[in-house]
Formats: sequence, C-alpha cells, structure tokens
Amino acid sequence: MVNARDTYVAMRGVQLHRCLSADQPVHIPVGAVLSGRRNNPPDPTTGIRSLAVYSPLHYQELPELLMDYVCSLTGKSPSTTGAGSEGALTKGPFNALLPSIDLNAMVTSMILTELGGFSTPAGHIGPRFEVGHDVSLLIPEVWCRMGPDERDPQRMIEAGMLEPIKDIQTDGGIVTASRLGYRITRKFVRTYLGRVFDNPSRVFPEELLRPELQDPESFRDGVMQITEAQQRVALRYMDDGGYEAACPPLRAVLSIMAYGDYEGKGIEAAEVRNMFTRAALLDSEWYQRRLVEKKRRDVEHWQKFDRTLRDFVTEESKTDVVQQLNLQARLQYVADQLKIAQHPDYEKSLVGTLGVDPMQPSPYDEAMVNRLANA
Repeated sequence: MVNARDTYVAMRGVQLHRCLSADQPVHIPVGAVLSGRRNNPPDPTTGIRSLAVYSPLHYQELPELLMDYVCSLTGKSPSTTGAGSEGALTKGPFNALLPSIDLNAMVTSMILTELGGFSTPAGHIGPRFEVGHDVSLLIPEVWCRMGPDERDPQRMIEAGMLEPIKDIQTDGGIVTASRLGYRITRKFVRTYLGRVFDNPSRVFPEELLRPELQDPESFRDGVMQITEAQQRVALRYMDDGGYEAACPPLRAVLSIMAYGDYEGKGIEAAEVRNMFTRAALLDSEWYQRRLVEKKRRDVEHWQKFDRTLRDFVTEESKTDVVQQLNLQARLQYVADQLKIAQHPDYEKSLVGTLGVDPMQPSPYDEAMVNRLANA
C-alpha cells in the first residue's frame, strides 16, 4: 500500500512471465513455513520451568516438527495466565473434530509440498536474553531477502549454516535435545543476517546462538520439560481414539512420543523417517483412501446441487425466476462437473492434492447431520 507502484510493477512482471491475460488472477504460492513459539526462562518462585532452549532460528525435519505441533507447548506470556501444552488446534468451542484429523491434513500437506519446517522464538532465548517479538519479526525480513535455493534446508545443512543439536548424556540418562532439530550457525549469521545488519555478530553473540552456554542446567531441564510434555500429550491420543484416527506417519510419532518406540523402532530409524517422504506418501494405501474419499464427496456434492437446482426449477417453473437466474446453464454446469467427478480417472487427477480424511464426517451424511443436530 505504501509502495503501490512497486507492487503494481512486481505483479505485472509475474503476470507477463506466466503469460497471463490482464483479467486473470496472479496467485503467489507460499514458499516457506515459519512457525512461531513462545519461550520463557525458569521462574523458581512460581515453579515454571524453562522453555528458552531455542536459538533465533530452528529447522526441524517433519517427524520432530510434528512432535512440536502435536504438543503445542507454549511458554509463559505477559498477556496470559500460565504456560503449558495447548494441544494441536484443540480450542474446543471452535473445533469439534478430533485433533488427529487436522494433524493428518498437516502431515499430508507438508509431505506433498516438501516445505521445510522452520521456527522462530519470541520471549526469551536462554534465561539471560529477553527478545520479545523482535526475532520472530526479524526472521521473515531476512527470509524475503533470500532466494528459494538459499531457503532450502538441505542446502543450508550441506553449507554448514545449520548444525544438528545432539542428545545430552547425563547421570540420570539421555536428554533428547535432538528433538530441537537444527539451529543456525555463525556462518548463517555472517551470510544472511548481514543483509540486514552492518555487524550481525554483535547482534547475535554465541550465547544467543547456543543458549546452553548461558545456563547448561536450565537448558537441560527445558529440553526435559519438552520431552515430558510431549509424552503426556501423546498418551491422551491413546485414550480418546485419536491414535486410531491418525494416519500411519502420525501414529509412528505418537507412539514414539508416548512410549519411546514404534513397533520397536525409534525416531531415528530409517523405516520411520521414510514414512515422511513424498514417494512413500503417494504409494501408500492411506493416501489413496483420501483420494477415494475425495472423489466420493465430490460426487455427493454435485449430486446434491443437481437435486437442489432441479427442485427449485420445478417449483418456479411458472415464473420468470428460472430465466432471470439462468438456472438451465447452472444445471448444465453441475452436470458437467458431476460427469468429471464420476469419471474413472478422476482419482488420478487428484494425486498431489490433500484429498479428504475418511474419518472426517461428511456434510452429506444425513444420519450424521441429524445426530449432531440432536446432540
């Protein structure tokens, strides 16, 4: 809005490059997933444990990212009353579906798009650095100055701009810090944050990039709190039917979160991690069921439109409404769409789309609708 001319030139450039006509919309795809997380330092007076274990930017491969999304652990915020796990999309009054249905869609979309899962912190980075929302607002500024190849997480790892966080061996056992994924290195700071700051190393000292340097004990306890919360949340899925409604990759992660393994395999096992590849998804029975269900719902959708329009045309046959609303043309459009949806190859045309979760109630299931209305 401020730079209207620049915006106009950019959109017209995209339009010309794609050979779109002047009246066609210009869709700009999402090229990054940058989640935000609220962190807090430990507070001995209230017993609130640390969550400030994340550096300015983390990358998590999908299994570890999914653990975070399932748990949705939030730190103490100045504007809220407490800290803890909110669960994934579990605002009860706004979402009557099992969380697994939303998580199934998230897993499917992330695998299909192969977008990297990055996250930025707000609140604190380690117990000593309070950052508010500065970092979570800064990273998108950096991101928009990076090309698509530069944003690729595998390229960053190979170039030494992301480093893996390793588990910590203690007298009490292993602290699974590897669930935090990868974090940015000094090389990332020099290369990309230098596009915003004259002296980025002064803005991002080593203790900010590696929060454990501020307080090793606080760091270990923060990671342990995350692991414990993930286990506690995952166990709920075993009791409320969420595990049975989960797709296989989500089941594997829930089982590992709750019990430490899935069919005897840990999160690092190749058999588990291969479940999150695009090739495995496209070849899986559970994804094919989503496409079959999508076709069924689409057929029901257009059949419902056809019945509704025909009933309306019959009722208004002696008036001018049918002609005024051009209902015969609408009926033909519905018939054409229904023919497409009923075609034997329709499911093939859906490959690469989200499909529909078979566990999700159908709006065309009258018995289901009546049960919900009477509940």
